Amino acid sequence: MLTGKLALVTGAGGGIGRAVCQLLAEAGAKIMAADCNHTAAKETISLLANNDHMARRMDVSDSQDVKAAFDNIQSKYYKPPEVVVNAAGIVRDNFLLKISEEDFQKVFDVNVKGTFLVTKKACEVLVDIGAAGSIINISSVVAKRGNIGQCNYASSKAAVETFTKCVAREMADYNIRCNVVLPGFIATTMTNEIPEKVKNMFKSMIPMKRFGTPEEVAQMIKFLASDESSYITGSSFYVSGGIE
Repeated sequence: MLTGKLALVTGAGGGIGRAVCQLLAEAGAKIMAADCNHTAAKETISLLANNDHMARRMDVSDSQDVKAAFDNIQSKYYKPPEVVVNAAGIVRDNFLLKISEEDFQKVFDVNVKGTFLVTKKACEVLVDIGAAGSIINISSVVAKRGNIGQCNYASSKAAVETFTKCVAREMADYNIRCNVVLPGFIATTMTNEIPEKVKNMFKSMIPMKRFGTPEEVAQMIKFLASDESSYITGSSFYVSGGIE
C-alpha cells in the first residue's frame, strides 16, 4: 500500500504517533520518527520491521529545527517525505480562571504553529520537485465540543482543523492532499493516569462505551496516506466511537 514511500511522523515517541509509525512501516513505508524526546523516537524505530528508518529529535515549534530535520531526511533518502503526519501535540489543562498565559501559548506553539511549520516546509519541498504528497493532521473531538479545563487545547485543535482545510484548497493544484483526523477518547499512557471513576464517566458519554486505541486512529491515517484516498482532500474524519 505504501511501498517505496517516505513518511515523516511527528510526535512519534508514543501513543498515536508510535502506532502510525508501526502501521505505515508494515505497509512498506520508510519512516522518519520525529519527537522532542529523542530516546522515545529511537524506541519507536526499534519496534519497526527493518533498519531503513531513522529517528530524530525535533521541536516542531522551532522553524530552524524543522528545516534541519527536512535537510536530514533529504540527505539520507535523496528525496522529501511524500507522507507527513503531524501527530505532535501537548496539553496544559487548567480552568480558564487558573490557566497561565505561558501554558495557553505553549499549547498553541506546539499544536498549531508546529503543524503550520512542518506542513509549510513539506509543501515547499514537494512543490519544488513537482511531487505529490499527503499530509494528515491530528485534531480532536474537543475541537467541536469544547471541554472543561481545555480552553487552550480545544481551541488549538479547532485551529488545526481549519488550517487543514485552507492548505487543502491551496495545494490541490500541486496534487498535495491535506486531511485531518479527529480522535475521541483514546487509551494512551495519558489516559492511564485518569482515575477509574472519571474514565467510566467519559465512557458513558461514548456511544460505543469504550476508549479507542492508537491503532484504530492509525488505521485511518494509513488510509489517508495511501493512494487509496487519492480523491480525498480537505476532509475531517472522526475516530471517536460515535462521539462528535
